[in-house]
Amino acid sequence: MVLQQKSEVLFWGWAKTGEPVTIKADWMDWEVKVSVGNQGTWKVMLKTPGAGGPHNILIKGYNELILKNVLIGEVWLCSGQSNMEWSAQSGINNGEEEIKNANYPEIRLFTVYHATSLYPQDHLTGEWSECTSETMRSFSAIAYLFAKKLFNELRVPIGLINSSWGGTPAEAWMPAEVIGNDNFLKEAAAKQKPVPWGPVEPGRIFNSMISPLIPYRIAGGLWYQGEANTINAYAYKEMLSGLIGSWRTKWGYDFPFYYAQIAPYRYGNAYEGVMVREAQRKALEVPNTGMVVLSDIGDTLNIHPRNKTDVALRLANLALNRHYKVLQIEDSGPLFKQMIIEKNRAIISFDRSEGLHFAGDKLTCFEIAGDDKIFYPGEAKIKGEQVFVTSKKVKLPVAVRFAWSNTATPNLFNGSNLPASCFTTE
Repeated sequence: MVLQQKSEVLFWGWAKTGEPVTIKADWMDWEVKVSVGNQGTWKVMLKTPGAGGPHNILIKGYNELILKNVLIGEVWLCSGQSNMEWSAQSGINNGEEEIKNANYPEIRLFTVYHATSLYPQDHLTGEWSECTSETMRSFSAIAYLFAKKLFNELRVPIGLINSSWGGTPAEAWMPAEVIGNDNFLKEAAAKQKPVPWGPVEPGRIFNSMISPLIPYRIAGGLWYQGEANTINAYAYKEMLSGLIGSWRTKWGYDFPFYYAQIAPYRYGNAYEGVMVREAQRKALEVPNTGMVVLSDIGDTLNIHPRNKTDVALRLANLALNRHYKVLQIEDSGPLFKQMIIEKNRAIISFDRSEGLHFAGDKLTCFEIAGDDKIFYPGEAKIKGEQVFVTSKKVKLPVAVRFAWSNTATPNLFNGSNLPASCFTTE
């Protein structure tokens, strides 16, 4: 396995009441003794050194356990629904080549088996393995490709915990009490309908696939989910913000949380996909978060786009730039900042807008509306780092929206060729 470097890492276990338990890691000059409480449980914090290994850790009570081939490095939790779960053998661009070359003994993989529970659990099922062509092929492709980029830049061991489940909504991945104590979220969660492929009820996956992980020290979290929340997209900003906050509260520290905005796709009801994307953009108000936009690398006919490489690269660049501070790059596409009305035109400003440009013959996907709230295609022009939007049908603008459809694939980019997120000023 991989333990988080330069941290206090919790070790925990079970034993008989009163049983003497000692722990000795080979990077320590002493052993740690811990007493077993009347519930038959014990826990102790150990300080980890800088990246390296392999190490052995001896745990001794009435019996003896030796944890072998333990590396010290960076640990990331990777979670969400099917696009995070999607493996190389399920079909990704350049998949066979990636599988063939996936021999990274210093990258370690742990997949949490699917399980549900009414109550938070202490145990889960899964096992650590070294990254090889055989183990990587069925592992999360995005998680692996993310780790490969981190390893090549940081040159430290990387541990990946993949806890994901296709077709599941955010409600199932957060503590049930977060939703139960919030009438707005409770009403939104009630709109989820039972499905045959996984739970939708609040807390059911959190209890069994996240809660048992919480004592394990992580560097940060990756999240790719949202497709299963198109049914209550209006509440997804609050849902995602609540999930992030609850995880951080349970872990006890504000780890970085980076997520993928869902890609354009032809969902059944108008605007339900773009409403989730807008909610994800607005969730960036939560501190120490980052979002990658996928509108240029999606597939409107496939809810599982095969280009996982660029998704992983963009997530890795967020981590390398913001958390590890080893890259100095623009890691985000343009994000709506403000709108100013000047006579018959709306002037849109963005964050992350240096080098603003469009691909193709003209800038597309802007719409503009007046007091009647009827949106017309806008004529959009870039001036510096702003976009000026007008329409002959709108004399006094009050609102602008951009890429406002489920399948919109806009062509506005910044100097790093990262796409702008959808938005509406309504």
